Amino acid sequence: MRFSRQFLISLAFACLPLSSVADPMPVNVGGDSYIAGPSITERDPAGRDLLAMGLDLDLGGDVADDVHAIGFDVAVDGSVGGDVVAAGASVQVDASVAGDVTASGFTVRTSPDAQIDGNARLAGATVTIEGVVSGAVVAAGADVELNAIVVGDVALTGARLRFGPDARIDGTLTYTTDAAIDVPERVISAERVTFRPAEGDDIWDEIRSDWGEWASPVELTPWRVVGGFLINLGLFIVIGAIFLSLAPGTVRRLRRSADARPGMVILTGAIGLSILFGAVPIAMLSVVGLPVVPLLVLLILVTWLLGYILGAYIIAMAVMRGFGGAESPTIFMRLLALAIGVTAVALLNFIPVIGWMANFALVLLGVGAITTVLFDTFLGRLEPELDQGLAPLAPSDT
Repeated sequence: MRFSRQFLISLAFACLPLSSVADPMPVNVGGDSYIAGPSITERDPAGRDLLAMGLDLDLGGDVADDVHAIGFDVAVDGSVGGDVVAAGASVQVDASVAGDVTASGFTVRTSPDAQIDGNARLAGATVTIEGVVSGAVVAAGADVELNAIVVGDVALTGARLRFGPDARIDGTLTYTTDAAIDVPERVISAERVTFRPAEGDDIWDEIRSDWGEWASPVELTPWRVVGGFLINLGLFIVIGAIFLSLAPGTVRRLRRSADARPGMVILTGAIGLSILFGAVPIAMLSVVGLPVVPLLVLLILVTWLLGYILGAYIIAMAVMRGFGGAESPTIFMRLLALAIGVTAVALLNFIPVIGWMANFALVLLGVGAITTVLFDTFLGRLEPELDQGLAPLAPSDT
């Protein structure tokens, strides 16, 4: 069960073409609906599952089975015949859900219009439960508020726990926080309440035990965050260094292509990525193409990674030349530019929205350079590059 749900979410990323239109249309494969775009308002019914990805998702159509949604702002307000699995900065469920709801985000809320027949498993910085839950509730966050009727058991973990005027628990209540709180008698009788003080890693242990079959959260310590960042950064630099050392001419050609027409290259990058993403559902339409799908997904990941590294290198070299750097720098200076560029753009990821958009633009720049050169080569239009003196470029000019 855990693998199949996680696979469906991953498949949503792979099967959804990048859309640049304001009103993207869903792709229907095997009864499932796939849709992606910057802003999505979906009102059409889905015969089986609905898998959606975008910045702003407003999913109001009725769904026969499950909803899997990943975005920045996610709202689910249609009738759902199965489960809802959602992740985003803000997640709100206004729907009638026949199965379970599992949601994670900075802000997670089930509104008074929500009716959850199964269990609710919610995690976020702020978690608010206002819709009736016929099953059990497991919620974890910095601020957790229960203001609804829960027929089953409830497990709450948070720094601050609150109970609204409409809160009522028919089962048992187990809560974990720094200190015991007064649970109103109107919510639940005292003999059905269990308090477990939070000590060290007990909060995450509580979530692991209650989430059962779901993947256990990983405790994020400062050392783990810094270590993971440095490992990924080192990997990017090593990959870039390999290409700079073994294929300097190719890197030069890619960089020159981006320098000559950056706007057109970014647009070409969007087209190139759209072709790759769109090839996945097309391959799935035929039995012959199904074995190619894993290779296409792998190609997408590799292209994204190489485009990211190349985009950072292109920008770093442009900045270096702007500060008076040599047109044909040494291999050491090229590696230094690569390291500085990759580090700088990686740090941008810590800036919400703006940093993410900048990183995505770098991916489009790098992928666009690759796509442009491939198109030119395929069409036989690639001409020898000459410097301003009409002399052949030095092989080290990368």
